[in-house]
Amino acid sequence: MEHGSIHESHASTFSLADEDHTLANSVRFALNQDPRVSFCGYSIPHPSDAKVNIRVQTTGDPANEVFKDALQDLMVMCQHVRSTFEKAVVDHKTTSESFENMSIDSK
Repeated sequence: MEHGSIHESHASTFSLADEDHTLANSVRFALNQDPRVSFCGYSIPHPSDAKVNIRVQTTGDPANEVFKDALQDLMVMCQHVRSTFEKAVVDHKTTSESFENMSIDSK
């Protein structure tokens, strides 16, 4: 849900339900990488609420567009981490199999 003003499209607060610090901090990081963002921060209204508020202020571009772009950038980062991890697992299994086939007896 977006909380903002029609007259001030460069500043909005986005509420994400059923989320916590994990996603909020990642989104904040992605937003702070964007040069169009002048301020970004998040808060959790109450520890028992599974809700996060993310405040975005931009240099002039609509905040909702910048927010969407940051989420897309975060998805690309996650896909990169996942593919790198999966490649490392395959490499490790390949290396482990070659070590298992080695003989340590010198007869």
